Amino acid sequence: MQKVLDGIERVGNKVPHPAIIFLALIFIVIVLSQILAWTGASVTTEVAEPQTVQVMPEYQAGSSVAGSDTPPAPAVPDYELHTEKITAESLLDGDGIRFIFTTAVQNFNDFGVVAVILVAMIGVGVAEEAGLIAALIRKMVKVAPKGAITFIIVLLGGISSVASDAGYLVLIPLGAAAFASLGRHPLAGIAAAYAGVSAAFFVNILITPADGIITEVTNETVALVAPDVELNVTQNLFFSIASTIFCAIVMTIITERLLEPRLGKYDASEAPADAPVDHQPTDEEMALESRGLRWSVYYLLVAVAIVSLLTFIPGAPLRNPDTGEIFGSSPFMSSLLFIISMLFLAAGLGYGRGSQSLTGSTNVINAIVKTFNGLGGLIFLMLLIAQFIAYFNYTNMSTLAATGLADLLERADIGALPLLIGFILLVLIIDLIMPGVIPKWAILAPIFVPLFYRLGIAPQTVIAAYRVGDGPANVITPLMVYLPFIVLVCQKYRKKAGIGTVVSMMLPYTIIVLVTWTLFYVVWYAIGIPWGPSAPVHLG
Repeated sequence: MQKVLDGIERVGNKVPHPAIIFLALIFIVIVLSQILAWTGASVTTEVAEPQTVQVMPEYQAGSSVAGSDTPPAPAVPDYELHTEKITAESLLDGDGIRFIFTTAVQNFNDFGVVAVILVAMIGVGVAEEAGLIAALIRKMVKVAPKGAITFIIVLLGGISSVASDAGYLVLIPLGAAAFASLGRHPLAGIAAAYAGVSAAFFVNILITPADGIITEVTNETVALVAPDVELNVTQNLFFSIASTIFCAIVMTIITERLLEPRLGKYDASEAPADAPVDHQPTDEEMALESRGLRWSVYYLLVAVAIVSLLTFIPGAPLRNPDTGEIFGSSPFMSSLLFIISMLFLAAGLGYGRGSQSLTGSTNVINAIVKTFNGLGGLIFLMLLIAQFIAYFNYTNMSTLAATGLADLLERADIGALPLLIGFILLVLIIDLIMPGVIPKWAILAPIFVPLFYRLGIAPQTVIAAYRVGDGPANVITPLMVYLPFIVLVCQKYRKKAGIGTVVSMMLPYTIIVLVTWTLFYVVWYAIGIPWGPSAPVHLG
């Protein structure tokens, strides 16, 4: 097994940076578009369009009431099918080269993902920089009942994905320390925390920045086949909340019933002699932390009250101005990600003020700037992804692939659910070499969202399947960026620990979470529970 893991590590280390991968994909799309154009690649598909209906005035025979102001009922147009031939467009002919040179800025400008990231990270970044996220994790672990400590750590890991750095950098060492303080094996605490943070990373009980990004990418791609369809960030909210709790229960059972018996009783002699000692906060630091948490609650309650006044009173501006509804099609739902970011901002400001970790407007601005500085690599990646999607759409390759695969799958007649399970497994395999949530979806969405839509499968159903496939392999792939850090944490308690130690601990989580979560998805799909507000399982 160690040789196998070493081989995986060697291969994984040769996989280039995601930016290089997308540059290569752009090059492949450009070359392939010319090849497809030379070969005359095309598909013929049927498109439904409304018939042109001319509404003629209707005159009633016989006597009628003069001056009647009751208009005739509007005519409802019928839809007719017509055949349309879609051909491959080259990016190396005159029109294609002009497209590449003239739309580079516009492609990035139209790619709403970047704005979503910046807005979402304002609040989360301030809360994290002030120390609120770390303080919440420490406080909840401290007050948790001993019998529920595993479940609490795993659940906190799932919730911490709203600010992933805090989950990895704070909760994983804290999980080890918490288990050690209770006389349990600290490596089991590391495994529980790591599984909670990463094995179900793309689900949460909160709306996260990743939800906004994935939604924007999906809307970009579903417009190829359904321009009127537009998802919002709550399209998987019900499933995400239920999955977070379900996966936390499963991971708790794995930790306590499988991993801890295998690790046995902890022997302190396994730790290196020069292992660093965890920092123990002083009484003064703890007092400031408690004061900061109280202030964060005060600031948060004020922010919630303001949002409530703008939403729940009759005629409030965040209600739908025509129907008065709050959920569904309303300004409240459209601005939900911004609202959540502002709530995090308010709580972070309160914590910073109370704990004196973030005082003064200049320090607050510096915290936001520091957060944005850390997003530089991601924004550059978004620039490349925007070009990739634009080129992919221009060449009609996504339509050709989706239509061809849809025809093939329709003839295969294996049903929607087996296709979705196959998609989950495909995502899992890709995750081994590309753990990032966003880069994988940027590659898969232009192909599979239109494909599944043509087969009658709603985009929100595909995203839910993507969530299931995205997480379980995160904890075993050698390409996880935090893996070296986790190995270092393990070596504080077992000096011989290495990547093989981590992967061997986490492999049961990958297998069991994948199987049970897929079954959970299948049951959810079969029952037909909406994935989120106004997000049914099936297309209407």
